[in-house]
Amino acid sequence: MQFQSYWHATAPPFAEAAKGPVEGHYDVAVIGAGFTGLAAARQLAKAGVMVVVLEAERVGWGASGRNGGHLNNGLAHSFLSAKASLGPERAVALYRAFDDSIDTIETIITEEGIDCSFRRAGKLKLASKPQHFEAIARNFEAVHREVDADTALLTANELKSEVGSPFYGAMLSKKSAMMHMGRYVAGLAAAAARHGATIFEQAAVTAHRQGNGRHSLQTARGTVTADHVLVATGAYTPSLFSYFRRRVISVGSFLIATRPLSDAEIAATMPGNRTCVTSMNIGNYFRLSPDKRLIFGGRARFSATSDQRSDAKSGDILRTSLAEIFPQLAGVEVDYCWGGLVDMTKDRYPRAGYVDGVWYAMGYSGHGAQLSTHLGMIMADAIMGKTDRNPVKGLEWPAVPGHFGKPWFLPMVGLYYKALDRFK
Repeated sequence: MQFQSYWHATAPPFAEAAKGPVEGHYDVAVIGAGFTGLAAARQLAKAGVMVVVLEAERVGWGASGRNGGHLNNGLAHSFLSAKASLGPERAVALYRAFDDSIDTIETIITEEGIDCSFRRAGKLKLASKPQHFEAIARNFEAVHREVDADTALLTANELKSEVGSPFYGAMLSKKSAMMHMGRYVAGLAAAAARHGATIFEQAAVTAHRQGNGRHSLQTARGTVTADHVLVATGAYTPSLFSYFRRRVISVGSFLIATRPLSDAEIAATMPGNRTCVTSMNIGNYFRLSPDKRLIFGGRARFSATSDQRSDAKSGDILRTSLAEIFPQLAGVEVDYCWGGLVDMTKDRYPRAGYVDGVWYAMGYSGHGAQLSTHLGMIMADAIMGKTDRNPVKGLEWPAVPGHFGKPWFLPMVGLYYKALDRFK
């Protein structure tokens, strides 16, 4: 078993990183070479803007290369909950932004010729308990009527042709998709470079100063100056950007990928070949990879991933969960095990805008694979003074009380959600 992301291990590395010292002046400096930063850089470079991307590790090293490979439309919350907390107008706008995000990714893949196994698979929100199906059905009625007719409600009997496990029904979101995340992020970076963006890897930003209308960004490889800065680092935001560190909660998320499954095993477990998410608070998500592996993830532990031992412990928990959902795969060999960080906000809504002299987009709360490309492009347009299409503009973002970067309270949060899953 390899303790590395399946997406990293099975994708060609980005080969166009800039060599030599980090130096010069740019119109825009983007911090972070994940989906958000690279999409912004591509958009800016296509418009003739001089843009540099500063990545602490390598392209796609963070959440963009450590996720479950889902491109699910819809919100992290129920649509009914979003309407209650955000108001109907913003809830609809944010829901449609997720729809537009998948369209945006599909367009980029076509325009740039990125080979990443993109497919409109559809997503199943699986009811783990009877009362969960009742809640899913109420939400479906509102979604289907008000914002997304490309949805369906499936009974437990109808699910038998989709998933080889006894759930109580599901909501099907037909616009949802899947792709190979490693090949996409490498292709997106190559496209940004091809259009003129300069991308530095192994260039962690260690100091940031601003004055006289300019920003200075220091790295171990040198210093650049820029007229604008976009922070696109999510859960991996450095401590020098304290405003975001007090508002983003870094939560561990873990995954395993099995050996390639036989056709008979797929027919017995995932005949529908869609992306799937269970309805538990500490639930699981899974899909088949392009080479027929089951990629199975979840919040196995709430602590952040830190080393191979941590990932191994979480992998053991995920093996147990996999066997509970799919006993027919109990004991199946696992080829990859990895962990990553999710940039959660307190209310689980993303944030993007301008504060303290810098632009930003983050807080995707486990739904960033689909929204981040789109939101990165929206922020690039905002930097260029184009029409502001930010779906979360003006959404309040108070600091999390007592939180200064290290989420000491996560074990208690985990216990709380485990209790909810037991009794509700």
